[in-house]
Amino acid sequence: MKFKDSLLIVFISAFLLTILFYEQGIGLNLVLFEILFLVWLVVTKQINLKTKIQIVTTAGFIGSSIFTLVTYSVYGYVVHFLSAFIFVGVLNYSKVKSLTNVLRTSITTLILSQDIFYQKLFASKIGGRDIGGFLWRSRIFVAPVLIIFVYSFSNPVFSDLVGNVGLGIEELFIFIFEDLNIWLLLTFLLCLIISVFLLVRTSSNVIAFKDQNASELLTRRQKRFKRTFKLNALKNEYKAGLFLFLMLNTVLLIVNIIDVHTVWFNFEWEGQTLKQFVHEGTYLLIVSILISISLVLYFFRGNLNFFKQNKLLKYLSYIWLIQNAILTISVAIRNFWYIEHFAMAFKRIGVIIFLCLVLYGLYTVFRKIEQKKSVFYLFKSNAFAIYVVLIITSFINWDSFIARYNFTHANHSYLHLEYLIELSDKALPHLQPLEEELVAIEKFQKKKFTANPSDMSYIEYQLKIKNRKEVFKRKWETKNILSWNLAEYSAYQSLFK
Repeated sequence: MKFKDSLLIVFISAFLLTILFYEQGIGLNLVLFEILFLVWLVVTKQINLKTKIQIVTTAGFIGSSIFTLVTYSVYGYVVHFLSAFIFVGVLNYSKVKSLTNVLRTSITTLILSQDIFYQKLFASKIGGRDIGGFLWRSRIFVAPVLIIFVYSFSNPVFSDLVGNVGLGIEELFIFIFEDLNIWLLLTFLLCLIISVFLLVRTSSNVIAFKDQNASELLTRRQKRFKRTFKLNALKNEYKAGLFLFLMLNTVLLIVNIIDVHTVWFNFEWEGQTLKQFVHEGTYLLIVSILISISLVLYFFRGNLNFFKQNKLLKYLSYIWLIQNAILTISVAIRNFWYIEHFAMAFKRIGVIIFLCLVLYGLYTVFRKIEQKKSVFYLFKSNAFAIYVVLIITSFINWDSFIARYNFTHANHSYLHLEYLIELSDKALPHLQPLEEELVAIEKFQKKKFTANPSDMSYIEYQLKIKNRKEVFKRKWETKNILSWNLAEYSAYQSLFK
């Protein structure tokens, strides 16, 4: 495509984005623009679906875009913008192997594309004259005006002499800019930056070279000199690894035995909040995982993988990974008890997602040791897993799920009214149980959770929900069609139709 054509497309895109988003919330407008963007990519044959990364990132971009309307959540939009960022990176470099390199490519594109675009823009010609040259030659008119202003402020006599001239220039500026909408201009400039990123793309040869030459398998490094010294160093490193893994396994075994006994089979809730109960296990797990990764990356980084007598070190490493998996399950059970007695919340859901990723991460570390995989394999596999999990979890309306779950389980779990009242508008249909249900819930809550009384009365809760419904009704009925979303539309239909 010629630059003049791409220049026109970029400005059309920026104008279209400005029309869709100026003084509008994000909603249907985002999906409409991205449909047009995808159509343009298909028509210009820029989408390839030959590799797993290309297929998954394209599906992730399209799926997360559609579900921004369905879930309409901050989390959903954050995940979608991340998926769009990754999608553009894959468009720039379709042969990429790892999503970590995709991110690096996208960051490079975000910076370099702006520079490339404006260089070519200023080099382009209108009426036989290049724009950059015209702007550069205009400096001879701008400089004297600036000098006059400087002197007029610094010298009172000179100020009196040029007062009428300065007043005339001031009136000219007012005439030109009095009707200029600064927010509209800023919106357009932001849309122009986004359009340049999407349409004027470039890839880094350095990143591409490193990505293509990266291997998932380790190779043995041969040394022709100081062989005896190197062999002794390898044996010493092996012995150090044995000692460390033996000590760490012993410590973690004691921790796991205690957890299995107290958390798995003999846990009794005695009215405590359980917040610290979960946090302690999570912090210990994070520390243990960091130690695991550090040790594996250090001891299995090179020739120790090919050391014929390394079986004991491998077995101790496997035991260490298994024990970390047991520790992960212990944290999951802690989180289960937390949910069982104090219902559902975003952070508790986040812990579940985190633990699933930890188990997969431990599996990839096991494969690295067993099959002599490289660090590139670890980053590639785990980055891909994180991406897929983020996309899938963005498809769920978590606010409504939490509201439904917490009221459904209010006959045995703590109902945190202050927390529920802060859920988004789309959860409102699930935040107003029947009067008799609320009375029964209040009676049970006061009886069981005497140590955790609610700061909000149930009457106050009902009043706040009523006020929120009225505010939501007014807000929705004044919302522009461009800001439309299915989640709030369904909530409005459920509440007022």
